[in-house]
Amino acid sequence: MKRLNGGCGFMRKKRNNVIALGWVSFLTDISSEMILPILPLFLANVLGTSKAFIGLIEGVAESSSSLLKIGSGWYSDRVRRRKSFALIGYCVSNMVKPLLALANTAGHVLIIRFVDRMGKGLRTAPRDALIAESSEQNSRGKAFGIHRMMDTVGAVVGASIAFLFLSIASDSYRTIFLLSGIPGSIAVLVLSLCVREKRKKEHDEGLHGSVHVQPHGAATQQFKLFLVCISIFTFSSVSYAFFILRANELGLAEKFIPLVYLLYTIMYALFAVPVGSLSDKMGRTAVLGTGMFLHGLFLLGFSLADHALHALILFAVYGIVVAITETIPRALVSDLVVADRRGTALGMYHTAVGIAPLPANLLFGFAWSRVGSQIAFSLWGVLSLTASFFFVINRRKFQE
Repeated sequence: MKRLNGGCGFMRKKRNNVIALGWVSFLTDISSEMILPILPLFLANVLGTSKAFIGLIEGVAESSSSLLKIGSGWYSDRVRRRKSFALIGYCVSNMVKPLLALANTAGHVLIIRFVDRMGKGLRTAPRDALIAESSEQNSRGKAFGIHRMMDTVGAVVGASIAFLFLSIASDSYRTIFLLSGIPGSIAVLVLSLCVREKRKKEHDEGLHGSVHVQPHGAATQQFKLFLVCISIFTFSSVSYAFFILRANELGLAEKFIPLVYLLYTIMYALFAVPVGSLSDKMGRTAVLGTGMFLHGLFLLGFSLADHALHALILFAVYGIVVAITETIPRALVSDLVVADRRGTALGMYHTAVGIAPLPANLLFGFAWSRVGSQIAFSLWGVLSLTASFFFVINRRKFQE
């Protein structure tokens, strides 16, 4: 064990925790993205699952971990430990995902996705707090951007593997699910050996020209307002599964679905660090507001699309949008609260964005079934634009 720990000696410096956690997410996302691009097709075309039930599965998957995110974040603040929560969470997720190879009903998939996301609930807030504590505030956007980039490069690799297997054999879903356990197991090993706890700072310096850091814990007025804004916006978002099904509806063959998902992940990876760095220089709220507005245009684009090529273009835009809306909020939350409440605040944020997808995906799946995909995407596009305007109107309040 001494020798193994020595092998990770280059990660002992403060900044290298970000890189080590990036590798963990890289490997975990290889595992996840071998599954996620093809899971909606497996549900719809192999198990015969309805669009509404697919919406239920994705809504439950995204919302099931919500309370755990608050609990794990709060308790990691209390015990001043982040790594142990992250390790347990990654273990749970990476052990259960290969069990999809045994699923024979949509109910089996629902249970597995539920447990998988419970693991994510345990790890997410403590991991993000550890990233924040392993970076300086004036480069925190870049640090989260690096983490999201490595996470997304793993998604590129995972989606590529899925495409390769489906190209060889169109019925290789279960084989892919089973093989996803290999990179997941390596991720747990890297986290165990190469990530170190950080001592929390008693206070953080303010970020010049961005936000005023309050000394009163996790629930500042700015933070509460941000939670309201991001919750409304998240309700206007829907699962990637519907974008994949829409692309298939527009005529994109099943074997090419992993490729458009691959395009999305490549764009995400390319833009995660630049948008994070841009938020360090221009302010978090300006960049995030732009991303929210683009999200609304993206949804309207899917409502108007009438060719498979349009889906290809829209998935590229989707990568840019998600690079902004998943990177910047984590850095903004970390700025808005003091260090010893950061785990709690990040848990509250992840819970807020985790609860909204359940009703949103259920309603969207129901709307698709009743009035068709074009009207459903139009309605959610208008809702997303409305949410973006609400955020922009209130964004200056985050700087008071």
